[in-house]
Amino acid sequence: MITDNQPEKLKGLSDEEVLTSRANFGKNSIIHEEKNVFLNSILEMVIEPMFLLLIAATTIYFITGDYGNGIFMMAAIVLISTISLYQESKSRSAIQALKKLSQPNSKVIRNGEIVEISSEEIVIGDLIQTEEGTFIPADGVIIQSNDFAVNESVLTGESMAVFKNESALTNTVFLGTIVSSGLAICKVTAIGNETQLGKIGRSIENIVVEKTPLQVQIGSFVKKMSIVGLVIFGFVWAINFYNSGVVLDSLLKALTLAMSIIPEEIPVAFTTFMALGSWRLMKMGIIVKQTKTVETLGSATVICTDKTGTITENKMSLAQGYLYADDSIITDFSSELSIELLTIAMWASEPIPFDPMEIALHEAYTKLDIVDERPNFSLVHEYPLDGKPPMMTHVFENKNGTKVIAAKGATEALMATSNLSEKEKEQILTAMKTMALEGYRVLGVGITNFQGNDYPQKQQDFKFDFKGLIAFYDPPKANIKATFETFYNAGIQIKIVTGDNAETTATIAKQVGFRNADKTLNGDELMAMDDATLKTRVMETAIFTRMFPEAKLKIIKALKDNNQIVAMTGDGVNDGPALKSAHIGIAMGKKGTEIAKQAANLILIDDDFSKMIDAIAMGRKIYSNLKKAIQYIISIHIPIILIVFIPLALGWIYPNIFSPVHVIFLEIIMGPTCSIIYENEPMERNLMKVKPRLFTTTFFKLNEITLSIIQGIVITLGLLFIYQYCVTINCSEKTTRTLIFLTLITANIFLTLTNRSFYYSIFTTLRYKNNLVLIIISATIAMTASLLFIPLLTTFFEFEKVSGVQLSLSIIVGFLSVIWIEIYKVYKRRKVPQA
Repeated sequence: MITDNQPEKLKGLSDEEVLTSRANFGKNSIIHEEKNVFLNSILEMVIEPMFLLLIAATTIYFITGDYGNGIFMMAAIVLISTISLYQESKSRSAIQALKKLSQPNSKVIRNGEIVEISSEEIVIGDLIQTEEGTFIPADGVIIQSNDFAVNESVLTGESMAVFKNESALTNTVFLGTIVSSGLAICKVTAIGNETQLGKIGRSIENIVVEKTPLQVQIGSFVKKMSIVGLVIFGFVWAINFYNSGVVLDSLLKALTLAMSIIPEEIPVAFTTFMALGSWRLMKMGIIVKQTKTVETLGSATVICTDKTGTITENKMSLAQGYLYADDSIITDFSSELSIELLTIAMWASEPIPFDPMEIALHEAYTKLDIVDERPNFSLVHEYPLDGKPPMMTHVFENKNGTKVIAAKGATEALMATSNLSEKEKEQILTAMKTMALEGYRVLGVGITNFQGNDYPQKQQDFKFDFKGLIAFYDPPKANIKATFETFYNAGIQIKIVTGDNAETTATIAKQVGFRNADKTLNGDELMAMDDATLKTRVMETAIFTRMFPEAKLKIIKALKDNNQIVAMTGDGVNDGPALKSAHIGIAMGKKGTEIAKQAANLILIDDDFSKMIDAIAMGRKIYSNLKKAIQYIISIHIPIILIVFIPLALGWIYPNIFSPVHVIFLEIIMGPTCSIIYENEPMERNLMKVKPRLFTTTFFKLNEITLSIIQGIVITLGLLFIYQYCVTINCSEKTTRTLIFLTLITANIFLTLTNRSFYYSIFTTLRYKNNLVLIIISATIAMTASLLFIPLLTTFFEFEKVSGVQLSLSIIVGFLSVIWIEIYKVYKRRKVPQA
């Protein structure tokens, strides 16, 4: 059996032996069939409707002998493809970095010391230490163990835990199985593809990742627009062919309109926003395991948080004790009774402590002026933490056969297993409440005698001699008060869900400015409620105490039934189901078990709960900026479509004002604007002072999409005004095309600036820190100027030099067709003042 000092006797591999083993057997990773990601990206790109339209237009140019336009279109195809592949590569790199960070770590013994390394770094021959709540990182054989049980359902399908030890029959462990209880040290015999899981793991390659609701909506929108484009394409082709009788020329003009209709920037923008948003969160110390979680973050309405380690520091110090024998609360552990109480509490702890309370007990025991008996005793039987409320029991024995059977846990649990009168129970509860009201975490302590080795199946079947209470102080985190206040201002409810008692939790809660700390509910009361009652109570209650896994799940379900978007923090084995059930499961990176990390959607690397402010703010920012980008795309596509379609459909003098080269030039400008400028936009200052957005299946509200359509129509009216102005003063087709193009470019620039916020004015948003705005707008102006002042390009694009008056008119009309939105913003600010 493992005692507190035995692992130090196991040396493990040396650094040289690790390098040799890795050179011989490789890394501990399951290597699937290598796929050519770059080739797949190209294949996906070439079947996109926009790409096919570009190829068709280019082919027609070459067939008709228009090599200049054909070469330009080929260059445009290469440029757009390069931009798309770069953006996809950037997104993929961000996701790969996240995957690497979310890989589990493992404890190994090397050079005689226990160290924590990435599971991928484990080599054959390593000694791994596995304990309750961790995944076994490789196949191996058990060297030493304490009450060790493993859930092997991933391999066998059997959900019951299997007890294992050093005996030849049950001494093997396998990659991917979960430690249900106890602790073991195992020697690694197989890694990566050579493990049992690795040999059957090829099926993982065939798993298809489902699309999120937002992805489905966006995909559906683009598909519908493509169908609309196909229908109008046929209609326009027919009109042009009827007018000209030339098949290829009419086809080319119809392709121009089809290209203007398809909003292929939208799916690119979505992928870029989500992947880079996850990457930005990673840089903040928040691992997002799946980029789709970013969609949900901005909608969170309730955060269920644990007390210990989330609200508090999780740095336990022994504060007080209660001696049942003389009914006294003590702070000094030097008397005989207090030494006995502390010693029993230590024996009720793990021999290798990792829980902060057990570490505090071992440290306090070490400081006692008595002989240290720990080296003389071995753990021979263990009852892990269980029960409602929970307790745990350890059985130690020395070489002489002397046993120590010690238990600790919730005060009520220890009292229930002891022979106490009602008066004695009241006496103990009074002491417990006195300690709890000072914010201490209180545990009951007991001891019993038992002969033989035929131990009861349940620890509750023992009859314990109740010895007293041990109280620990875990101070609140320094920043937790400000964190809570930020969540409250953001319209997010906070609920504390803890295994501790109501008095201790409420005291700590009040110290940190937690609201409604007096509205509590315990686990037993919660389980006794029917669904309808709980649905009401769960919204009114702020603190849930004496919680256990089933009760936590009921809380999550009841909140969901109230249409709440629930975030849940957790770190233990028992938190796994609730983390999985919550919309946003949040695990702690340092003290969280691997089960909790695997079940969660987010991992806070430094266990800093205040990082959730950053996570939710980032979720809101990404969603808000993505909407701005898509609204921009819709608004700017409408005038392009209509200025191509209306003159043709109505038989105006210049029916084909734009050709494919003009549309593709606009696409080159619009792509970076929507997916680079808006992705890099800072968060608006009121975003964390408004209520969470409703998490619905509809991306846009009716008023939002209506506003974008109106923006597009007003810009179209501006273009049509310029068109009619040119016709009235007998401008040539090239001059008309030039002025309309300049008006559209001007409108595009100011649309980019005004749509940076639909609340704050352009004068406010101009002060936002986003250097990409200046860079891309400057590049747009420079490119447009080159079309006007470089004769070769002016001729190629079928433009014409225009006068200063005409140029000014285009700029003024483009400006006015967009800037009216600022009047709407003034109205909105007056109607909905900043929170």
